[in-house]
Amino acid sequence: MNWMKYRLLYLAISAVAIGAGIFGLLTWGLRIGIDFKGGTILEYRFEEPVKEEDLKRFVGALDLELSSLEKTGENAYTMRISNLEPERKGIVEPFLERNLENNLEELRYESVGPSIGPDLIKKTLYAMGISAVLILLWVAIQFRSFKFGVSAVLAMFHDSMILVGSFALLGHFFGAEIDFLFVTAVLTILSFSVHDTIVVYDRIRETRKKVGGSMTEMANMAVSQTMVRSLNNSFTIIFMLAALLLLGGETIKWFAAALLIGTIAGTYSSPFVAVPILVTWDELQKKIKRS
Repeated sequence: MNWMKYRLLYLAISAVAIGAGIFGLLTWGLRIGIDFKGGTILEYRFEEPVKEEDLKRFVGALDLELSSLEKTGENAYTMRISNLEPERKGIVEPFLERNLENNLEELRYESVGPSIGPDLIKKTLYAMGISAVLILLWVAIQFRSFKFGVSAVLAMFHDSMILVGSFALLGHFFGAEIDFLFVTAVLTILSFSVHDTIVVYDRIRETRKKVGGSMTEMANMAVSQTMVRSLNNSFTIIFMLAALLLLGGETIKWFAAALLIGTIAGTYSSPFVAVPILVTWDELQKKIKRS
């Protein structure tokens, strides 16, 4: 199949997805979670069953920013909220008891500082930059071409941009927040993306040794030969993450969503971003040499 015939379409789809994410970032930004700005952890046990929707509504009525709500036992709930001073805490319990018509017992009250400070964010960005350079050099050395390394790194950043942009949109429309688990998901997805891309590149190298031909022909053969394997591998991960997203608790819901978005983006980018960039670069290079 002539996959590379539509390479400009593949890149246009990616450009639209990245553009939507950039629009969300510039318009609404990211919702920062308690891991970045600190807050308060409250755990209550109620005498009678309580609906989570009612608990969320009344916490919101107190002008408290609810980061997460998780059921931790029989009629027991743990809430992560914005900073709550001890003197104001005395207002929360009577308010909830009165409006929920339910007695409660405080199991935990803890003020926590940001676990992800500016220094850690800076180090994470440095680590991502260093890893990108090392990946670029390693892939370029292994495939004896700088084009392979740059294309792989561009596809890697394509996935991270889509993931970050998606969370700007999810944060605005569904309240998704950026926390420590999101940072973990971003780093995990970067490695997954490069791994899948190298599989396709390796098939291009093998095709060049055995058959030869133009870069477009070798890319078409490589994508056709690896497509089924890539889809089978990705769907096993996607099914698991979808189940975790639907059935998992509130605490890991957005972590599963981040991994799911990143996995889908990584599956797409390997054959439809990394390879088209490589083919387009090769064709432009040949045209420049001929002119």
